[in-house]
Amino acid sequence: MNQRKTTGHIALLFANIIFGVNNPIARLLMPDLLDPIALTFFRFLGGMLLFWIASVFVKREHVPFKDIVLLFFASIFGLTLNQLPFFIGLSMTSSIDASIVVTMLPIITMILSAIFLKEPITQLKAIGVLVGASGALIIVFGGATEQVGSGNMLGNLIVFLAVIGFAIYLTMFKKLIDRYHPVTIMKWMFLFATITGLPFSYVNIIEANYAGLSTMSWISVGYVIVFATFLGYLLLPIGQKVLRPTTLSMYNYVQPIVASIVAVMMGLDKFGYHQGLSALLVFSGVYIVTQSKSRAQMEAEKGGRHK
Repeated sequence: MNQRKTTGHIALLFANIIFGVNNPIARLLMPDLLDPIALTFFRFLGGMLLFWIASVFVKREHVPFKDIVLLFFASIFGLTLNQLPFFIGLSMTSSIDASIVVTMLPIITMILSAIFLKEPITQLKAIGVLVGASGALIIVFGGATEQVGSGNMLGNLIVFLAVIGFAIYLTMFKKLIDRYHPVTIMKWMFLFATITGLPFSYVNIIEANYAGLSTMSWISVGYVIVFATFLGYLLLPIGQKVLRPTTLSMYNYVQPIVASIVAVMMGLDKFGYHQGLSALLVFSGVYIVTQSKSRAQMEAEKGGRHK
């Protein structure tokens, strides 16, 4: 494995650790302390401000108008249609149900990659996705994450919409992401997310009970914005540049494992065999998917045989 791919894997691992910690933190905030739509808008706004500030410290890149248009649509699928539905759905259903729905991301990404990118669904890739999914489901059904609220079919469907939006983003915008620095990409995406999210969030922002938020609640909001938004989305394009969409989406399975570890650290659960087995299956699944052949590799082999 070359250095760029190794860096991509490390970046994705850390990004999903951050996202995994974020899930229980955000779920404790919503909906009783802070409206999910308001919290999502704060992510957009905070991310926009932090990425535009960060852009001062990186080399300025010229982005032609056609790519700005593409970044607008990348923002719609990767942020607006991912974050808004996810937080709304998460506030309506249980964290366990939401985790189960999210395990569909690599499967949907694999199918979309086959349709739009002509990436083959090899036997090895399919096995890797299923092995990883089984690991994530073991941790979910093992009850490692705290059950807050109850399952809700509408909430689950809304979370599924968020999963589809993110799968489209991972699949359709890889070439665009390849062309620019992660800060350049995200400063535009979060700008557009803030603009498109404001009409849906305005009333919720105005009506939020900010006086009722404790110091710990504000610290949690800060984590959501600084770590789960700015740092997490800074790391994501690093992996997106060098790894195939299905491999990228496989790291999503790390999140329920991290949520399990957080639960153990908070005294909500005890470390058991299912956590270890889950981690083994998830990382085995990621490894298997990385060993599957890409379209380019298969075409190169086919060309070599015809010489």
